[in-house]
Amino acid sequence: MSKLVPMFHQRLGAKIAGLGLILLATVPLAASTPASQIYTVDHTDTVISPSARMQPLLARHAALKHKLTQLAPTGHYIVVDTAHNRLYVKRGKDTVLTAVASTGSGTILEKPGQPGSQWVFDTPRGGFSIQSRLTNPVWVKPDWAFLEEGMSVPSNPAERVEQGILGDYALGFGKGYFIHGTLYPRLLGKNVTHGCIRLSDDDLRTVYKVTKVGTPLIIF
Repeated sequence: MSKLVPMFHQRLGAKIAGLGLILLATVPLAASTPASQIYTVDHTDTVISPSARMQPLLARHAALKHKLTQLAPTGHYIVVDTAHNRLYVKRGKDTVLTAVASTGSGTILEKPGQPGSQWVFDTPRGGFSIQSRLTNPVWVKPDWAFLEEGMSVPSNPAERVEQGILGDYALGFGKGYFIHGTLYPRLLGKNVTHGCIRLSDDDLRTVYKVTKVGTPLIIF
């Protein structure tokens, strides 16, 4: 019996020592393990709710909306939607007038004797302003107006002048483009013009009264 006890203790000690080696082998040591193989757990991670994530975006949106409001014209201004053929007169956030209009057809006419050169009958898009206000305007027909009708271009300038074509008023916004009246009100709402913006007599009269030289015009 006295011999068995030391032997038992020896075997138990060997097992404990072996277990210690196994534990040491499975625990990475900072002194001998490369830094790239040492992993730590960060217990400071937090979960951000969707509403909290939206707050910076909402604040940014509000700031941009306020900035756009400050940039908007303070007086009357005109907005033209060429896709839907609508003209709007606005003052601040209020719409003073909604009018059915006609804008450019987008058709193309080749210039005779000039290969590769053409007229494109489209209403220009962008930001403009009213540059002239005319009463009883006279239309000076350009070359394309004669060519469309199968006529030769006259050499006498007086043959280009036609009255009563543009209505009672015309508002010029540059490069020969005007907001004016029409002899064909049944075509309002369609893309049929050579680039100008046509209105009915009543709507044209209203636009003329509330605008002035320098009134902003936005076309899209």
